[in-house]
Amino acid sequence: MALGETFTQTAVSLRTVVQRFSLGLLVLAAVGAMLIGKADTVLVERVRAVVSDLVTPLLDAVARPVAAVNDFVAQIEDVTNLRAENARLREENARLLAWQGVARRLDAENVELRGLANFQEGPQARFITARVVGDSGSAFMRSMLLNVGRRAGVAPGQAVITAEGMIGRITDAGEHSARVLLVTDISFRLPVMIERTRERAILAGDNSSRLKLNFMQSVGGIQQGDRIITSGHGGSFPVGLPVGVVTSAGEDGIRIRPVGDLSRLELVRVVDYGVTGLVTNPPPPPPPLHPVRGR
Repeated sequence: MALGETFTQTAVSLRTVVQRFSLGLLVLAAVGAMLIGKADTVLVERVRAVVSDLVTPLLDAVARPVAAVNDFVAQIEDVTNLRAENARLREENARLLAWQGVARRLDAENVELRGLANFQEGPQARFITARVVGDSGSAFMRSMLLNVGRRAGVAPGQAVITAEGMIGRITDAGEHSARVLLVTDISFRLPVMIERTRERAILAGDNSSRLKLNFMQSVGGIQQGDRIITSGHGGSFPVGLPVGVVTSAGEDGIRIRPVGDLSRLELVRVVDYGVTGLVTNPPPPPPPLHPVRGR
């Protein structure tokens, strides 16, 4: 009995000492591990490799059931999504087949009407790809500078477009550069029409991020989201070039969001529709005239 009590008291005393100096012991152990690691890095690396070799199979064995459960759940979700996707694709396929029949009928009718009217296609558009090398975003002007000019076939009056639609027109062209007047410039004017209602108007910029429509007969039929396209009036551009989308129509007028982000343009296309008479190889300038001296 006395021996057991003595052992218990010793254990309690030892635990008390360890608890009292636990922080210091941990600090000493950490410093010792750091010293050992600095003194013998090869030994530390070997111990780390052995521990990794022992732990890796255990982690792999634990991860395999979890991965199997995740794969099973993912397969169930894929099957559920595939059923919904197949139903949606069947409906879309049925609609596309119906539209395909309508498109074929309209195409045949269009060919027949063109033949009866002796319709002639306009000149093929010619494109020149250009890089934006400078812009003028002041309060008085909205324009850009391109790295192509007359040597590449650029001429004033040509349209400048992106993948979304028209963003401006060429106003000045040098030998190796050209100036583009953006649709947002206060001096920009363009005959356009509402694609849905075919009502004509004049598109105007006001040096802001939005455009406006002027000289419209009525605004009752215009809806938010209507596309604005070129009308072809004036002979500068063909019909159907997208220019913007209606964002609001009310007492303050009709506001248009231009196609594309005009503040982040890098590459554009200069288009000639045969109106400005694009010349790919302009003739050299004539020699200067010299006065004839009397004999």
